[in-house]
This record gives sequence, C-alpha cells and structure tokens, in this order.
Amino acid sequence: MDDTRSKQMKLYQRVDRVFNELKAIGMGDDDPIPVEQLCNYDQYHYFGTDAIDEAIELLGITADSQVLEIGSGIGGPSRYLAHRQGCKVTALEIQPDVDATGRALTHRCGLDDRVDHRCGDMLDGIGSTGMYDVIVSWLAFLHIPDRDTLYRRCFESLRPGGQMLVEDYFERGTLSEREQLILARDIWCDRVPTMTDYRMELSDAGFENIALTDMTTSWLSFVMDRFQGFQAASERNRVVHGDAIVDGLHGFYEAVVNLFKDGNLGGIRFTVSKPK
Repeated sequence: MDDTRSKQMKLYQRVDRVFNELKAIGMGDDDPIPVEQLCNYDQYHYFGTDAIDEAIELLGITADSQVLEIGSGIGGPSRYLAHRQGCKVTALEIQPDVDATGRALTHRCGLDDRVDHRCGDMLDGIGSTGMYDVIVSWLAFLHIPDRDTLYRRCFESLRPGGQMLVEDYFERGTLSEREQLILARDIWCDRVPTMTDYRMELSDAGFENIALTDMTTSWLSFVMDRFQGFQAASERNRVVHGDAIVDGLHGFYEAVVNLFKDGNLGGIRFTVSKPK
C-alpha cells in the first residue's frame, strides 16, 4: 500500500464518532475527560487496555521510557501509556483526520506534555537514529506492505538494547483470492506475512531475541464477541451514531470475524530487541 492509499484508508469511518459516545454520557464538547473513562471508547485494537498492560509488563515500560507508537489512530494506547506509566510517548499517525481527533482528545485529557502527536508517513516519520527505548504498534503494520523498510527504520530509531512489540495479522494457511480481496478492500491490508516471513525479515533487519506468539484463538473469541455485542446494541448505536456509521462498522466487524473463522488468517504478537 503506497502512502496515498494509506492516507485514504476508511477503516475509521467518521473518526469523530468517539465524540458521539462522549455526548451520549453527558459530556460537553470542551469538558475535560478522565483517561480511565475515555478508555471505554478510544481503544480500537483487540483486548483494549489489557493488551497495553501486557506490553508494559513484557517491555518494562517506566516513567523514564521514550516510547513510539506507530499507527496510533486516535491515540488511545499512547494516552493510556502516558497516563499509567508517566512516560513520554510519540503518537505517529498517517491520516490527518484521525490525527486531529487524537490531538483533541489528548488535550482534553490534559496529556499534551506527555503525548506528542505527529502526522506523517509511517516509514519516513518514525524518527531519528536512537530516539526511542520502546516501539509499540497494534494492528497497524498490516497496512504497510514494505516491511523491509519499516523494520529497518524501526531498528534505526531504537536505542541500543531497545525493544519493540507489535500485534498484527499473519497468514496461517493459504489465503484464497476471495480472502485476499476482502483484506485489501475492507481491511486495507495488501500483504499478510507468514510466521516464517516475520522471523526472517526481523532477523534480516538486525533484531535479536525474536519471540513470536500465535494470538489467533483469543483473537477469534474477541472479534466474535465484539460483533455479537455490536449487533445486540444496534438500536442504541443507531441513535447515537446514525445508520451510515453503524452499517459500515457492521460490515467491517463481520468481515473480520469471517476471515478468522475461515482459518487462514491469524493473529500474531512479536517482541524483538536491538543489540546493545
């Protein structure tokens, strides 16, 4: 997927829908938002803050850590990391409307001093050499087919001994032409590496301590529960968001469920480190 196509992604139809949720619980347009409350609406990856808590533990993120989140969306994980651990986080997002929503939410949470939102290309905007102790990303690498360049830029931007944790898709079986079409059209994912691809490409980039974890079983359970819950709350969601948003999300959630159920698409978490 080239830079232009990435900027045109429509995964987050009406990204300002988070503000609809806040209005539904009685918050005004400029009211401060407690991070703990916003976390109910701004975590778009699987398992929400539980996944971030696991990353904190696995990577040992502390108040002194300099963290980069790649593909930060509306900033949910970045805000949670900064709030919970007191660390400084750079939130890199390619889509201007998504980035603008993230900035507005961060300001209302009072975290402008700890979360630095940057809107830019995910390959060119990663940062200077040796800037970060930790890189994290949840369900964003799948939109970037040029993994060689991506991994190289991540490697360069980490300090010696720095670590990276990524959750993403992998090809468990041979994806059919229909599945590849759905991934490209509905998920904006043009390439799905195998486990072998991940290990080889990360090693070629210079990373060590490569640990790959198959998350498929738990992710299938999550996406099925998410879809069922969304269907059960359809009437409420149409009142809060309107038909267009609800219909779009319904189709997206259903497509993801079917891809996982077919068995050829899997979920992966990998952790790596840069040599000291």
